[in-house]
Amino acid sequence: MARRDFYEVLGVSRSASEAEIKRAYRQLAMKYHPDRNPGDASAEAKFKEINEAYEVLKDPQKRAAYDQFGHRAFEGGAGPGPGAGFDFASFADVFDDLFGDLMGGGRRRGAATRGADLRYNLTLTLEEAFTGKKAQIRVPSAVPCDACRGTGSEGGAEPQPCPTCRGMGRVRAQQGFFTIERTCPTCQGSGRTIANPCRACGGAGRVQRERTLAVTIPNGVEDGTRIRLAGEGEAGLRGGAPGDLYIFVSVAPHRMFRRDGTTLFCRVPIPMVTAALGGRVEVPGIDGERIEVAVPAGTQTGKQVRLRGKGMTELQGRARGDLVVELVVETPVNLTKRQIELLREFEKAGKSAKGQHPESEGFFAKVKEFWDDLRD
Repeated sequence: MARRDFYEVLGVSRSASEAEIKRAYRQLAMKYHPDRNPGDASAEAKFKEINEAYEVLKDPQKRAAYDQFGHRAFEGGAGPGPGAGFDFASFADVFDDLFGDLMGGGRRRGAATRGADLRYNLTLTLEEAFTGKKAQIRVPSAVPCDACRGTGSEGGAEPQPCPTCRGMGRVRAQQGFFTIERTCPTCQGSGRTIANPCRACGGAGRVQRERTLAVTIPNGVEDGTRIRLAGEGEAGLRGGAPGDLYIFVSVAPHRMFRRDGTTLFCRVPIPMVTAALGGRVEVPGIDGERIEVAVPAGTQTGKQVRLRGKGMTELQGRARGDLVVELVVETPVNLTKRQIELLREFEKAGKSAKGQHPESEGFFAKVKEFWDDLRD
């Protein structure tokens, strides 16, 4: 069954702001949360779908990837799937996520913190964009510490529950009729403490290192495309989930072709004689093919010849767009004495003939009418 558009799931437009997306999620999550709809399988499925959509659209980078590629951006384990490994939070957790920023911050659920997303700029030639490319890229980032296996504790020992807050990350204090809850000062809200921090990483659970990644760029990729590699960003703190790596693709300008989607444009100069008498010229294809183009007699500058199926490949497809050849009539320079004499004879022979230069004859006829109107 086809998956619904995430914007449609939340009932917002594609231009919706972050505040509008959060507001829509808040209303739907509270309406369909299983704690409010016990035993209702349809409400449970709806709640899963709402959370999946919100997890993507609340993150600017994930949202940008979804806008570019749709659901394909998160296929193959690259992002959240409908109901895959989903664990319902309590209704209080949903409330805390939605309103925690108004109450001094949401609750901390452990020392693990998700790693940061990374950006890598990759420049391709137009030929590489046409065929696709398998590239090796080197990315400096934080990776899990081998000495402590990412826990931040010497020898890989698991952090212990904080004795002050007993693992909750929050402590409460009674002040008159009110109970005040604040971040635990001992564990800083993590809920866990490390008795012996790892000496290799200083207790962070990660170290800086350069990694080499194999990246497959699909054929037909366009300038400005963003490709998301899930889990290839920075390692999380103390065993937290890694961030994502976003590859921003730019396609360098080509010396012969100009691109518009799957259509390529090539400007081809032709000799004046070929333009007048007709003939054939050879132009290159983006795949290296030699293509013959027929030039009709009397061709003028700007005439376009469209070659079907000779342009760029579609994204991840085999179909190709068109190659548009724009013919430009070139006026000869550095003429010999004999060539000048022949052109003078050509000019003299054509003075009495009409219709050989329709554009210039039509233009100067309009000029004459314009001057006549001014005299009247």
